[in-house]
Amino acid sequence: MERYEIEAFLALAEELHFGRTAVRLRITTARVSQIIGKLERRVGAPLFERTSRTVALTPIGRRLHEELRPAFERVEAAFAGAVAAGRGVGGRLRVGFVGAAAGQLLVRATDRFSARHPECEVDIHEVQMGEALERLRADRLDVLIACLPLSGADLANGPVLLSEPRMLAVPAGHELAARTSVSVEDLARTELLRAPCSLPDHWREPGSPRLTPAGRPIPVGRSAATFQEILTLVGAGLGVFPVGAHAVRFHARPDVAFVPFHDTPPLEWGPVWRASRATARVRAFAESAADTARTAMP
Repeated sequence: MERYEIEAFLALAEELHFGRTAVRLRITTARVSQIIGKLERRVGAPLFERTSRTVALTPIGRRLHEELRPAFERVEAAFAGAVAAGRGVGGRLRVGFVGAAAGQLLVRATDRFSARHPECEVDIHEVQMGEALERLRADRLDVLIACLPLSGADLANGPVLLSEPRMLAVPAGHELAARTSVSVEDLARTELLRAPCSLPDHWREPGSPRLTPAGRPIPVGRSAATFQEILTLVGAGLGVFPVGAHAVRFHARPDVAFVPFHDTPPLEWGPVWRASRATARVRAFAESAADTARTAMP
C-alpha cells in the first residue's frame, strides 16, 4: 500500500463519511472514492458498506483497520523521531579535541553554541592523536576538532577555525635551536619522530614528506603515543618533530626549543565529523565554532 492509500483508508474508517474525509485529506470526494475502490479491488472484497446515508466498515475492513492503525502510528512515530534527530538541535553533542589550542577554541565555541541552543548539552573530551579517528568512527564522538584536512570518504571537514605557522621542536642543545628559522631541507640532517600510525600521513609527518624538496631522504626515528611523549623524546635528544606555533605557548619546556619553518604552509584546524552523522546539532556547532573563530584568540 502507498502512503496516500493508507491515509485515505484510515481517515475514511474514522470519519465514515466521504465528504469529511475529502476535506480532512484536502482532496476531492471523487478521489477518495477512487482510492478506496482501488484498495478494494486489490483486497478482493469490500472494505466499506455504503448506502445513500451511511458508510460502515465491513468485517474485513474492520480487521484491516485494527491491524493497520497501530502499525502506521509506529511508522509515523519512527519517522518523526528520525526527523527530530536529524533536524533538531536538542539532546547531547559529544565533541573531542586534539591539542591545547583546539581545546581552548572548543571551549569558546561551546559557550557560543550553548548560548544559542540551551536545549543541547555538550560533552567535551580530550583525545590523544592515536585514538582520535577511531573514537570518531566508533560513534564515541560526534565532532572532532583536529588538524585539517582529514581525508576519507566517510569524513566531512568543516570550516578552518585556526591557522598557525609550523615550527620544528628540537632539543634545546641542538644546533638548529640557535637558528631563527629552519627549512624542510634541514629535516634530512636529523631523525624525525613519528606520531601514532593510526593517523593519516599529514599528521604523522606534518609539513614534512619522506623526501626533502631536493630529494634527500628524511631519517625516520622512533614512534610516540602522545604529544607529551613526543616532546619528552625531543627533549632527550632522540629526534625532532614538526608542530604548530601554539606549542610555544602551551607546551614550553626548558629542554625543547621551537624554531619556525620558513618554507612550509600553515597548519589548519577545524571540526571533522562522519559524513553519515551530519545532523542539525553537528551543523549548528560547526557554525558556532566558525563564528567564534572570527574573534581572535587572546
